[in-house]
Amino acid sequence: MRRFDFVTLKLFVSIADEGRLTAAAEREHMALAAVSKRISDLESLVGTALLYRRPRGVELTPAGHAFLHHARRILENIERLSAELSEYGEGVRGHVRIHSNTSAIIAFLPQDLSAFSRQFPQIKIDLQERVSSEVIAAVRDGLTDVGIFAGHVPCDCLQILPYRSDRLVLMTPHDHPLAGRESLQLLEATQYDFVGLQQDASLQTLLHEQASQAGKTLRMRIQVRSFDAICRMIHHGMGVGVLPEKTIYRDLRDLKLRSIPLSDPWARRELVIGIRQYEGLPVIARHLVDHLVGREASPIAQDGER
Repeated sequence: MRRFDFVTLKLFVSIADEGRLTAAAEREHMALAAVSKRISDLESLVGTALLYRRPRGVELTPAGHAFLHHARRILENIERLSAELSEYGEGVRGHVRIHSNTSAIIAFLPQDLSAFSRQFPQIKIDLQERVSSEVIAAVRDGLTDVGIFAGHVPCDCLQILPYRSDRLVLMTPHDHPLAGRESLQLLEATQYDFVGLQQDASLQTLLHEQASQAGKTLRMRIQVRSFDAICRMIHHGMGVGVLPEKTIYRDLRDLKLRSIPLSDPWARRELVIGIRQYEGLPVIARHLVDHLVGREASPIAQDGER
């Protein structure tokens, strides 16, 4: 297949977004006749129709949807290339993207990324917080280099490496009927109201699945978006909640909370690193992965040695 030009790729994305050739022409500051000519030439190039022409606009054909997916990916990569090259001109030697779930960001990544930055100060780290399912999708779709998420979330599409492990605990107010327990199973707490995360969080999904397998239903009273919010709700008597142990230590100092280890086998939770393929990562991203999994990282090559 012959080459595509970036102007036409960008134009096709605009047409898909706007749904009309005239609106796309205005958006890209092109004459309508030039837009029509470019799309006709593009369809001739790929050998199939990419658009259905309707009286009130256009719609993508199945081939058009496939073309749009790849066009967006190409344009995103071009933007990323431009951004990274500009950073080299400003003295930044590299750029690594990470998507991570909240547990890892609170409990482990601050110290790990700080140590990495001291070792490689020329590398810029772009960290975004997402729920585990979103992290997996971002790695799979090439929106991030490295993902960190809960190991129990199904993921057959990525290469998985071990990262850290944590234990789940039940948090209660200090005067709760369960507060005196040294350990317990989740089943023993299902008679009480729960404070938890939003439904799409992997931890929340895990708790509902385990309760359901035991023939119980969690009585969700309040659902919030952060571990801090859960702790504060529990402190004020709004219910009990399950959190990773290493995410709540700082709240215990200020709030009247009790932390009770869960004895269920699944309560020992693994955090993993997900990548599309280690050998396909940029060199600097491989250095970060090596650092996170505890492998010895070699010095970054100097200019001309890559």
